[in-house]
Amino acid sequence: MTSKERAKLRGLASVEPCILQVGKGGVNDNLVNSVEEALVARELIKLSVLENSDYTPREAAEELAEKTGAQVVTTIGSKFVLYRKNPKDSKIGI
Repeated sequence: MTSKERAKLRGLASVEPCILQVGKGGVNDNLVNSVEEALVARELIKLSVLENSDYTPREAAEELAEKTGAQVVTTIGSKFVLYRKNPKDSKIGI
């Protein structure tokens, strides 16, 4: 992913709400399945890491990206953004 593509995705994600949270349970199968479904539906999703989680936002982002085949767009504070292009119906032109 180029820096221009990453900047475009960061801009699009800035107005999106966090739709999922990484909490005390960490990155478990239920969370991975929810992220999979959200990536198919939206392509670009924002997540947050709660204070009681054992994961840092960077660790959670990298592990979820690895397990779902997504890319980490950015990590800021307790939030992070993942992107995975939908091969059938891409809504974001990257």
